[in-house]
Amino acid sequence: MERLYGNIFSSLLEFRVYGWVAGTTSTYVVSENGEIRTLLLFKKQQRKVQVLNEGIRLQEEEMHRFSNFIFAKYHDVDAISFRAIETDLKRLSYPHQRFNHLEDITLQLPENAEAYLASLGKNTRRNIKRYMDRLKKTFPSYEFRVYEAGEIREDDLRAMIEFNRRRMAGKNIESIIDENETRRIVALAKACGLLGIATIDGRIAAGALSFRAGRNYFLNVLAHDPYYDDYWAGFLCCYQTVCECIKRSGKEFHFLWGRYDYKFTLGAVQRDLDNVTVYRSRMRQILHPGLAWTQAKNGYLRQTKVWIKYGETDLAHHARLTIKRVRDMKRAAESLVHGRTVT
Repeated sequence: MERLYGNIFSSLLEFRVYGWVAGTTSTYVVSENGEIRTLLLFKKQQRKVQVLNEGIRLQEEEMHRFSNFIFAKYHDVDAISFRAIETDLKRLSYPHQRFNHLEDITLQLPENAEAYLASLGKNTRRNIKRYMDRLKKTFPSYEFRVYEAGEIREDDLRAMIEFNRRRMAGKNIESIIDENETRRIVALAKACGLLGIATIDGRIAAGALSFRAGRNYFLNVLAHDPYYDDYWAGFLCCYQTVCECIKRSGKEFHFLWGRYDYKFTLGAVQRDLDNVTVYRSRMRQILHPGLAWTQAKNGYLRQTKVWIKYGETDLAHHARLTIKRVRDMKRAAESLVHGRTVT
């Protein structure tokens, strides 16, 4: 699977860490001249098949071949769900729904770090040098090191996750990385991780953890001590980590979802990942109104959120301002209530 897809979200390791159970999972294989061309894992859940592979590219022809196979083999299956895939799907002989699910901001890695730096914008190159010089001059003990798999220390990962929690808390947002997720991150890191750590006086200032699948790397946690906000510590740590991936003959670096400016500044481009639900027939789709409704609701909700957050029209800008005012009013009210309680 690593050879075929080079994607951590389509790997046996990921499936196992997140609860993949072999006894309930089936495998679909297409080979040509003795070489495997397609390998999909899926689960049959009552009258639906859920494909487990995510983040991969699936051509329209392959989706059609797989749908034909499933509907011929399982006469009770009415629908097939693909989650977070990149596809050129335009027409399919089966009724289907397709909605954008998220984006994967991806960087194609050049042959060497020098070529990578040269590919960045003039201002970015200048700022990398300026902030790196400033950081090292202000903190002479600054050091950047890389650890792989078994070399990675759990304490370092937990320190980075704590930085992430503090940053999110500063925005009144609860981090999604709880203790269970932390343990999964540690397990994956020790199996296929690459961790770039920046230290000052022997203490972690910033860290970038990515997971390797084939020749591709997938950023999982990027965090820094807020004390070093003015020094671009997190950005520089990420840049140096990307350079280390290049040195290891990496092919792609995936910043994953979230259209943050630093990702595009570092040369990445956006790939859209969609959810696709294929139905045996229009009648079978009608017989599953809950499934069809859920797919449509989630899809249109996603479109609305993307429009509000990234839209460039006056209306989208006004919507963002309105949401900000509502949040500010809510925070002010919570502070007032807290103040009264303390009094």
